[in-house]
Amino acid sequence: MAKKTKRQENGAGGGRRAGGTPATVALTAAGTPFTVHEYAHDPASPSYGGEAAEALGVSPERVFKTLVADVDGVLTVAVVPVAGQLDLKALAAAVGGKRAAMADPAAAERTTGYVRGGISPLGQRRKLPTVLDASASRHETICVSAGRRGLEVELAPAHLAELTGAVLAPIGRA
Repeated sequence: MAKKTKRQENGAGGGRRAGGTPATVALTAAGTPFTVHEYAHDPASPSYGGEAAEALGVSPERVFKTLVADVDGVLTVAVVPVAGQLDLKALAAAVGGKRAAMADPAAAERTTGYVRGGISPLGQRRKLPTVLDASASRHETICVSAGRRGLEVELAPAHLAELTGAVLAPIGRA
């Protein structure tokens, strides 16, 4: 069954969206062009990212999930395609670390200010080191969480990297 989606485009310097999230507010404040995609989130869905790709009709290679890992005691954000998995060794290497493991979900939520399944790489409560999978550069635009389940933001990968201070590295695997 197709899910209804709502799309709103915001040009550089566009107005603040009513009910915006910290991610959309940060994008607007930076004057970054982006498009908001909203869909009806199904709590029973086994994959937040897979659900987003299907609901938006976008290839899973263009929809990226935001994961929080612990790299040598430092919480680090990894942004990888929903079609694959995070390579923890590659993530550690990308930030000059030795060891990485997925962060405790409660610590990730507390630090970013977002709930699991809605963590955005943008507008986080505390800015964390961020690594964007290098595959993002193959696309004109990608989609990432806009800060809540059922809300995605589409933007150029270069803008995402600039706003988050992300390093581009091959951290995803199929």
